Amino acid sequence: MEENIEKITEIEAATFRRLKDYLAKNTQVQNIDLMDVAGFCRNCLARWYQEESIDRNMELSKDEARELFYGMPYNDWKDKHQT
Repeated sequence: MEENIEKITEIEAATFRRLKDYLAKNTQVQNIDLMDVAGFCRNCLARWYQEESIDRNMELSKDEARELFYGMPYNDWKDKHQT
C-alpha cells in the first residue's frame, strides 16, 4: 500500500485539476446552483485552496485563488457570467 500513496496523491491531484478546469470552462454553472446541489461553490474551493496554501507556506491571495477556479479575475467573471 505504501507504494500506492504517491499514485493516489497524483490521481487525486489530477482529478482536482479536472474539476477546477471544468468549473472554469462551464460558466453556465452558477455558484448558487452548486451550493444548492453540492453544498459548496467556486468561492468555497478557492477559500479551501488558499487555506491549504497558507498551511504549506505558499500563501496565495484570495484573488489569486479565485482566479484558479474562475479561469479569470473574479470581477471579470461576475460581469460576464453571473446571473
